[in-house]
Amino acid sequence: MAQGEAPLLLLFLTRLVSSTWYEGSGYDTTERYNNEVYVEEAPQAPALDYRVPQWCYSLNVHHGEATCYSPRGGNYRSSLGTRCELSCDRGFQLIGRRSVQCLPSRRWSGTAYCRQVRCHVLPAVMSGSYQCSAGALLDSHCDYSCLPGYHLEGDRSRMCMEDGRWSGSEPICVDIEPPKIRCPETRERMAEPEKLTATVYWDPPHVKDSADGIIKQVTLRGPEPGSEFPEGEHVIRYIAYDQAYNRASCKFIVRVQVRRCPVLKPPQHGYLSCTSEGNNYGATCEYLCDGGYERQGSPSRVCQSSRHWSGSQPICVPMQINVDVNSAAGLLDQFYEKRRLLIVSAPDPSTRYYKMQIAMLQQATCGLDLRHVTILELVGQPPHEVGRIREHQLSADIIEEFRQFLHVTRSTFNMVLIDKQGVDRERYIEPVTPEELFTFIDTYLLSSQEVTQRAQSRDMCE
Repeated sequence: MAQGEAPLLLLFLTRLVSSTWYEGSGYDTTERYNNEVYVEEAPQAPALDYRVPQWCYSLNVHHGEATCYSPRGGNYRSSLGTRCELSCDRGFQLIGRRSVQCLPSRRWSGTAYCRQVRCHVLPAVMSGSYQCSAGALLDSHCDYSCLPGYHLEGDRSRMCMEDGRWSGSEPICVDIEPPKIRCPETRERMAEPEKLTATVYWDPPHVKDSADGIIKQVTLRGPEPGSEFPEGEHVIRYIAYDQAYNRASCKFIVRVQVRRCPVLKPPQHGYLSCTSEGNNYGATCEYLCDGGYERQGSPSRVCQSSRHWSGSQPICVPMQINVDVNSAAGLLDQFYEKRRLLIVSAPDPSTRYYKMQIAMLQQATCGLDLRHVTILELVGQPPHEVGRIREHQLSADIIEEFRQFLHVTRSTFNMVLIDKQGVDRERYIEPVTPEELFTFIDTYLLSSQEVTQRAQSRDMCE
C-alpha cells in the first residue's frame, strides 16, 4: 500500500512546488529560497456565456443605425462577440468608431455618435446680399444679388455639401463705373544754387466716385510732394480705386531746369577741382597746377546765375627752384606737397651703377614728370663733390646737410625716394628700372587726385 501511494504523493508535491513559480503567486525573487510552500487561489473569472442574448446593452444610434453580426444569429444583436458597423443618416456625420464589438467586460469596444452636417455661415457681401433656402444645413442653396449699380462677379448660387463646405467660391459685387480723378497742373522749377535738384510741392488730386462716393485707395506712382527732383522731366501718376476696385488714373509733369555756365578747360600743366557738377549755377572750380608748376592768377571761379563765370582763367608756370637757401630744410620746403625727390648718390661719376641709373632715368623723363618726380644728384667726394637739381648747383653746406639729414652715404651707390610730405619712403642700393620705380609710386604714393590724372594721361608718354 505504501508502494501504491508513493506516486500520488509525488504528483501532489510537484503541483505544490510548481505553484510557487506561477505568475501572480506573490513569490519574491529577492528573498532567500526556503523549504516552505504557500498556495494562493487564482481569482475567479466571470463565466462567459455566448448564449445570453443581451450580454452588452442594446445599441441605439440617434440619426443613424447599427448593423450587427453575431455568432449566434441575427436575433442576437448584443450577445458576447457581436460586431456592429455604425453609420449615420444623410445630413449627419459619424464621430467616433465605425465598428464596435461586445467584449467579455459587458461593454462595447468603443463609442460613436452622429452629428448634423453644417456649413459655416457665409460672410456678408459688400454692396450685396444673399438668400438661403435652409440656412447652413445640408443641401441649402444660397442665391447672391447686388445693389443697383453693381455687377455680380463669381458664383451666383452656392450649396452646402456633405463635407461641410460650400460649393463654388465667394462672389463680389463690383461698381460698373470707375471714379473720376483730376491731377494738378505741370510744375516747373529751377535748381537751387550749387545743387542739381529742386524741391517741388503740389496738392493731392481731386477724386470722386460716381456710385457710392467711397474711394478705397489713392496710390502715388512717383516721388512724394516735397521731394528733391533732379534735372529733367518727371512723370507723376496717381491711381484711384473705388469700393469695387474700379480704377482711374491721371498724370502730370514735374520739370526741373539747371542754370549752366560754359564748361571750363583746365590750364596747361594743371587741372580743375570743381564742386557739384562743375558748371551748374553756384558751382566753384579751383585751378590746380601739376607738380613742378605754380599758379598765376585767380585761384578759383564761380558759375553765376547769369550763366557766366566770375574772374578770369589763371595759368600754370614752371616752379622756380631757389638753391640760394640757408639749409637743406629750406630747399625741401619748396617741394612740399608739390614734387617727389629721387636722390641719386655715387662715390664717383664713373661708377657703373651710377651711369646705368642715370641713363635709364634720362629715357623716362616723361614718366617722371607725370609722377611729379625731381632728380637730385649727389656725386663725388669732397672737396670736388657735386650736388645738382637739373642745372641748379647746390652748395657744399647744403650737400652735407642732405647727407646727414637723410643718411645718404658717399662710399657706395644708393638712392632715396622722398614723397611730397618729405618722408623717406624707399631706398635702393642697386639700379632700378623706370618700370619698377613707377610701379612702386603708382601703388603706394599717388593721391586720389593723382590717380584720376594718371588715368586721363595714361598714354601720354607712349
